[in-house]
Amino acid sequence: MGSGSGSMVRLLLLVLVVGGACAAAAAVTGLPALPVEETMRVSFAGKSEFRTVNRKPLGSCLNPSPYLKISVSSGGAPLPDEAFLNVTVSGVIRPDRSHWLAMITPSNSSVSGCPLNGLNYIQTGDLASLPLLCHYPVKAQYLTSDPGYLSCKKSACQKRRASGTCKVRTCAATLTFHVINFRTDVEFVLFSGGIAVLPSPAKDFGWHDPGYIHSAVMTGLLPSQSYTYRYGSDSVGWSDTIKFRTPPAAGSGELNSVIFGDMGKAPLDPSVEHYIQPGSTSVAKAVATEMQTGMVDSIFHIGDISYATGFLVEWDFFLHLITPLASQVSYMTAIGNHERDYAGSGSVYPTPDSGGECGVAYESYFPMPASGKDKPWYSIEQGRVHFVVMSTEHEFSEKSEQYNWMVDDLSSVDRSRTPWVIFIGHRPMYSSNSGILPSVDPNFVASVEPVLLNNKVDLVFFGHVHNYERTCAVYQGKCRGMPKKDAKGIDTYDNSNYAAPIHVIVGAGGFSLDGFPKNNLASWSLSRISEFGYAKVHATKTDMLIQFVNSNTTAVRDQFKIVKGAR
Repeated sequence: MGSGSGSMVRLLLLVLVVGGACAAAAAVTGLPALPVEETMRVSFAGKSEFRTVNRKPLGSCLNPSPYLKISVSSGGAPLPDEAFLNVTVSGVIRPDRSHWLAMITPSNSSVSGCPLNGLNYIQTGDLASLPLLCHYPVKAQYLTSDPGYLSCKKSACQKRRASGTCKVRTCAATLTFHVINFRTDVEFVLFSGGIAVLPSPAKDFGWHDPGYIHSAVMTGLLPSQSYTYRYGSDSVGWSDTIKFRTPPAAGSGELNSVIFGDMGKAPLDPSVEHYIQPGSTSVAKAVATEMQTGMVDSIFHIGDISYATGFLVEWDFFLHLITPLASQVSYMTAIGNHERDYAGSGSVYPTPDSGGECGVAYESYFPMPASGKDKPWYSIEQGRVHFVVMSTEHEFSEKSEQYNWMVDDLSSVDRSRTPWVIFIGHRPMYSSNSGILPSVDPNFVASVEPVLLNNKVDLVFFGHVHNYERTCAVYQGKCRGMPKKDAKGIDTYDNSNYAAPIHVIVGAGGFSLDGFPKNNLASWSLSRISEFGYAKVHATKTDMLIQFVNSNTTAVRDQFKIVKGAR
């Protein structure tokens, strides 16, 4: 719900030093101190809570340090859907570099160590040195994030000698945590030293029941019109009023779309989190600024959506990040390997990239006009463009269900109404990237590339590789058409005499960037940029202008046009 709903974050304040001592009490600013066995439960307005598979019950431990406390400065007021909390750990006798403060939800999660295999974390792509628990921390910070912690700049005398000198002096640290509405309570836990690792996330330690996921279909909407809406109920409160604009009707007017892939999310505080995508916040902010001009009709996010990979609370952080975008314009998506792939799940690639989500979370949060359950391919028309969105993670070979659908859809496009065809997927057909794992599957290229050529697809967007790259009009690795400079010096492809599709990788939406080799570049690669950003598409009846925008500087780093005669 919106900030006006009067909702509040539930907090459990707990101190547990793994391999060390437990605190006897915890405190929160503005509220009475509570013993560690008790919880302060101030419920969100929503009635459903996360439930979890507990591997071990919350343990108890001896209490050799009676001074340890955790206090949270919330100003004594109910917390809105988003807040920055100052969390203070005090009463530490011997500050140490290994001390962590973890934010864990829900509060009945196990904080006992699990002596399992660290490869279970690595298989989701998470290589960070987080405290590894039976239930993962949503985020965590070293106490050394407070620069005065090790030197004990914030000290207090807990016990004095008869002479009046201090006998027991303790130290403190204050950290800032960004908190959003998880619809459940949160606990802060202090750890020391290493903690063992955990199993595959989505089906075990990363599993949270998100309660109800609601969707609603709005009918009777007219194209290119603005509407306002709210969501909620009288019992739990209402969101703020939101303004939404519909895209232009098929075959009419002009279209302005933004396209990017591989976004994810990043913390807005100094915390470490599962699988951080450092460029995600700059891209989201830049697109939001772009939308304020009124020149964005729709957004296409083409795979690797949240990178939650089984850590389901991470979806909350991601959805919070894109709310200014997805709540106001059409936000269309394509499925990627980090949403779908898992061994034995029916995905083309048996890698564990989805962390066990197997497309379930993705389809629940982003119900597209797809062909059916676990058939996330579809087409949509906006303005003068016919968009075809495929799944590179489902079977695409000749005579497969998706292959037949692609052929039927592309062959039925009315080019007098939508003269432009843009094809979208996640994994690319062309990439100069030379990583440990191959970026291009030759079986995918052999199966689908002829379909694109035979149906005169104008432009192809892919992600998966985390950079920007543009090709010539290419087929089977050879340039069949090259752009020419127009009067403004912009590369211009003339599709009046169609040669082949132009391929663009735009996987620079947030994930750590991939570079390019310095030598032996293929002749089909015309532009290569390793910077965070997104593509803008402006389409009229006779031409398309495509620009790649650096999200940090808003500079246009590459641009090209495709033109064809009026039909």
